[in-house]
Amino acid sequence: MSYSIAEAARRSGLSIDTLRYYERIKLVDPPSRDAAGRRAYSDDDLAWLGFLTKLRTTGMPIKMMREYAQLRHHGDAAAGRRRGILVEQRSSVRARIAELQSCLDVLDYKIDNYDRICRDLAATQVEGISA
Repeated sequence: MSYSIAEAARRSGLSIDTLRYYERIKLVDPPSRDAAGRRAYSDDDLAWLGFLTKLRTTGMPIKMMREYAQLRHHGDAAAGRRRGILVEQRSSVRARIAELQSCLDVLDYKIDNYDRICRDLAATQVEGISA
């Protein structure tokens, strides 16, 4: 299947400008061109864009994404380094998740505390009315 840049943007969730930027900085290979010279993205291109989006969502720096993108052209010979990049990013993501979980724990504690205060306050007001 072949997709125009607008359709590729829609399907990937990236803007047209981002697609062009990713091509310019060599995160994506230049897509093939149709008979009129317009970009024609393939299903493989969209799958790669999906993977790049996941990497970006994890907070991977563009520099590391570029290294990973360049390494994939070396095939299995670069598998060790590509794996290393992903292991390093996984560690970073796990640390961020732990940090966020700690923040969530504090929020839960504070919310529970305010729930208790509100319950106690409501009970006190009801007691005052019935007295």
